[in-house]
This record gives sequence, C-alpha cells and structure tokens, in this order.
Amino acid sequence: GTNWKMNGNKKELGDLITSLNGAALDPKTEVVCGAPAIYIQYAREMLDPKIGVSAQNCYKVAKGAFTGEISPAMIKDCGANWVILGHSERRHVFGESDELISQKVEHALSENLGVIACIGEKLDEREAGITEQVVFQQTKAIAARVKDWKPVVLAYEPVWAIGTGKTATPQQAQEVHHKLRDWVKKNVSEDVANSLRIIYGGSVTGANCKELASQPDV
Repeated sequence: GTNWKMNGNKKELGDLITSLNGAALDPKTEVVCGAPAIYIQYAREMLDPKIGVSAQNCYKVAKGAFTGEISPAMIKDCGANWVILGHSERRHVFGESDELISQKVEHALSENLGVIACIGEKLDEREAGITEQVVFQQTKAIAARVKDWKPVVLAYEPVWAIGTGKTATPQQAQEVHHKLRDWVKKNVSEDVANSLRIIYGGSVTGANCKELASQPDV
C-alpha cells in the first residue's frame, strides 16, 4: 500500500494514478492507496478496480457535531473500503491516544471497513530499548476491540523511519514483526497469528522493498 498523506492535487494524483494503472502488479498482492479525504472519490473513480482505496483517518462515531471529521459511512459512500488508523502522525502531531485509536478501529470495523492499524516506536524509545513495550501496548489497545481479525492489517511503522530517509533494516523489521506475531499468538490466538498480515512502513523505496518483503514475518 501507499499513503499519499496531505500531498498532491488532481493533476498530480491523476498522473500517479495513470502510472499505477499501467503497472505490472503481482495478482497475489493486494495494493491499497491512502488518498486525502477530499480526493477519495476521485481516486476510486480513476484507479483500476483491482487497486483498493483507503481513507487516512476517520472518527469513532457515525455522525454528529464533529467539525472536520469524517465517518466510516462517508468513506464507504465515496467508494473506499479501507481506512488507516493510528498513524504516527495522528498519534504524535494530533495527540491521538491508544484509547481513541482503539475506539476508531472498533467503529470502523463495525461499519465493515477494512482497517490498517498502525503501531511503532519513536527514536528515543528504540534507543531506550523499549520498542517491544511500546508496540505491544499499542497492539493490546487495538486487540481489545477487535472481534474479527480478517479485515485488519497491522502496520509496523517505526516513527524514526517515516519520511526521514532512514529505514529499519530487514533484520530489524523482521525482529519486531516476529515478536508482534508471537504476541498475537499468546494474547489472541494461534490462528490469527498465522493469518494476520503485518506490513512494514517507513521510507520504503524501490531499492529496499524486495529485501524487506522477503522477510518471513513481513
């Protein structure tokens, strides 16, 4: 998948979409693009149907006086079937807590949206040796509100590697992914642990994506 964040206009995104539509994509790989809210419908109309569209955020209730927010129902009405929740920029720029993120996950799933649930540690947390503690706590909050894991993708995105040009080595990514899968096995179920998709995000490029994707738990 790819998260376009707060970037692009119709022309720029149209050029990107044209490139994606013409790409030789692996039919066994699900590809999802996270579009800015205002361009969700445009992306869905322009992208090849085999490419999914995701919102980058949503709120925890169906409707109401929540200026600037969008609901899962609105996202679906625009043709998207995924939402990214818990991204580090939502956590650290906008101050979203584990509890709020878990509530958003619960509501999005209840509205039949697929959820890409993001977790990851900051640089000072990695240097302090508490990566596992941080990502386990974030995952625990999400897991407490998930009844069916089939529409959930867990995205490990170390904050220090997002948009910085720094990337976790394939070995670092594999280590965290393996420990996350083991946590899910112990705290949710072995079946979920074996089937759950855990993806990596953080300065992924054409040069490093194959090696990252070759890791057994990525």
